[in-house]
Amino acid sequence: MKRIFSIFLLFTLTVNVSAQKIPSKKKIVKTLRLTNQYFMDKWPDAGKTIFTNIERPSNIWTRAVYYEGLMALYKIDKKKTYYDYMLQWGEKHKWGLRGGIKTRNADNQCCGQTYIDMYVLDGKQHPERVKDIKASIDTMMLTSKVDDWHWIDALQIAMPVFITLGNLYNDTSYFGRMYEMYAFSKYKHGDKGLYNLAEKLWWRDKDFDPPYKEPNGDDCYWSRGNGWVVAALAKTLEELPKTDPHYTEYLQDYKDMCAALLPLQREDGYWNVSLNDANHFGGKEVSGTSLFIYGFAWGINNGILDKKTYKPAIAKAWNAMSKEAVHSDGKLGYVQGTGKEPKDGQPVNYDSTPDFEDYGLGCFLLAGTEIYKMK
Repeated sequence: MKRIFSIFLLFTLTVNVSAQKIPSKKKIVKTLRLTNQYFMDKWPDAGKTIFTNIERPSNIWTRAVYYEGLMALYKIDKKKTYYDYMLQWGEKHKWGLRGGIKTRNADNQCCGQTYIDMYVLDGKQHPERVKDIKASIDTMMLTSKVDDWHWIDALQIAMPVFITLGNLYNDTSYFGRMYEMYAFSKYKHGDKGLYNLAEKLWWRDKDFDPPYKEPNGDDCYWSRGNGWVVAALAKTLEELPKTDPHYTEYLQDYKDMCAALLPLQREDGYWNVSLNDANHFGGKEVSGTSLFIYGFAWGINNGILDKKTYKPAIAKAWNAMSKEAVHSDGKLGYVQGTGKEPKDGQPVNYDSTPDFEDYGLGCFLLAGTEIYKMK
């Protein structure tokens, strides 16, 4: 009798572990509101400069990623306070870019995603919102230089800007230049490109090409770096016309990456900062995990990824983060600080505060809003 009960108990525990459910829409929005309100309360002045080791304007890439997430949240939860906060951010920076319109740095152009979204949101009545970001990209396209994206974060930071401008002005030359830059990153930067065609994952930049190895002897695939690429490809596929000659390549890269990432998920739902070395600063990490499940959820919502295959991973990750990483006041724990590899921004734990609190929240908001759409 005891043996039968033990078998039944084991079966029950197995079912409970493997059959996690995604929370209701109401619970998801409650979590998103809480985490977002924490940040808005901490930064009531959207134009205030950010001071860490140096002082920086608040339209840099870290803050721009947050506003990507806030825009996504606004689209499912149309609170005027969200709109006002985005508008204040753009106006206080006069819809400009760090480095001016001559900047080629994707970090400085990331804010253009929200600027363009705000322009479209208000019926294209405020051309000043897109003036500088368009001028910056147009200035780049006057040259033949296509090697600017030498680190993979740049793909998510800049590719959506090219796509939205191409759609906004019905000009496919933006799509063509975007592909040239993507292809240079993929096939030519570093030794033979930053994308490992065999393992379907990306090295963060040329510093991590082979022969560089992690302590366990494997290649170094940084979690958040690969998360940026997954998000970039999802956003690209969402907005790029399917008639584009490179659409199928983006689609294949996206599906290959998702398939490669799925088995690397930890039992607790997270991904390690070093995807192939769990002992190199291993542990829970929210920003990379959020970007991966954002990509997975987007794929399900758009009929590209199999729901039965990817939904359990999404549920496991979201449940873990919303229960274990979200503080009672909305602060996010387990967010790795800025950098380019597993050792940077450490330690990462529940109580740690990264050097910038904005981009991790942006990633979390992107994930939550896309999961919300699944229900």
